[in-house]
Amino acid sequence: MATLSFVKSQCFVESLAEKVHNLGSDTLKICLMSSAPSASTDTNYTTHWVSKEIASGNGYTTAGATVTITSSSQTSGTYTLVVNGDVSWTATPSAMAGFRYLGLYNSTASGANCIGYWDHGSTITLGIGETYLADIGGTTLITLT
Repeated sequence: MATLSFVKSQCFVESLAEKVHNLGSDTLKICLMSSAPSASTDTNYTTHWVSKEIASGNGYTTAGATVTITSSSQTSGTYTLVVNGDVSWTATPSAMAGFRYLGLYNSTASGANCIGYWDHGSTITLGIGETYLADIGGTTLITLT
């Protein structure tokens, strides 16, 4: 996933200012989406992203997988959120529906507020037994200065 660019949801900035997120303790999730999310108008998973997410089945469960937070800290005025552990899905017993986007959202926040997404640039479809790995282990997800 290192080659993917992260697109921050514009509402994320406002929701931080309005105390919606506690990134050190809230539950963050990654979901797989086939349709393009909007960084400017999609504010939450429940209202906007659920219709863009691939359907449950064949190794995927709607609402995605939980991201494990390793550290949430600031040094000299710079906040860093680091996660541990990769997230993966294996297509079984049939092929998994095609997806292009990885959505990151806060499932603890009211309405499950969107944080942002990664775009693969093209659709990925998993054949039977194939695994998709969202390689985010040890990755700094968010840096705020």
